[in-house]
Amino acid sequence: MNKEDILLLIDLAKKKDQKAQTKLINSFWVEVFSFVMKKVQDENVADEITVSVFSKVLAKLDLFDPNFQFKTWILTIAQNSVIDYWRKKSRENEDSTDNFDHFKNQFARSPEELLISEEDQKQIITVIESLDTNYQDILRLRFFEEKSIKEIAEELHISVANTKVRIMRAKKVLAELLKHNDSED
Repeated sequence: MNKEDILLLIDLAKKKDQKAQTKLINSFWVEVFSFVMKKVQDENVADEITVSVFSKVLAKLDLFDPNFQFKTWILTIAQNSVIDYWRKKSRENEDSTDNFDHFKNQFARSPEELLISEEDQKQIITVIESLDTNYQDILRLRFFEEKSIKEIAEELHISVANTKVRIMRAKKVLAELLKHNDSED
């Protein structure tokens, strides 16, 4: 794809044209996934990071400078996402004993704290139920049934790339609705 085609797709994607967003993602998915995979050596982690990268790319398209290569810009976002992943992983390893204390203290939670957790879970489920059925299905399969992206694609009879895009969009919509609900409380 030449630079003019990419710039046209970017312009349409900025205007929330879903077909243009999907085409943009599909055009660079393999390169970004391969780049991330080399850095993390875990297909599931690479998949999650790649979805996150494209979520950031679509959210920040207004920041892209057309004087630079789009691929370079995306790979920079991917590199930063990988660095964030390793930092988080490093902190998790350092805090592993703290996590054990937290786990131990969960049994000492008061009934009020447990109730709050249940209320949060009910709120999330209520928000999910208010979503479009496509988003409901994709979130249920991915996060409640914990199916792989490939399994979801097969079950919904859609491509793996389309599945990844739907997961990314569903997560984004859910996050926005939850943020909106929190601000109302």
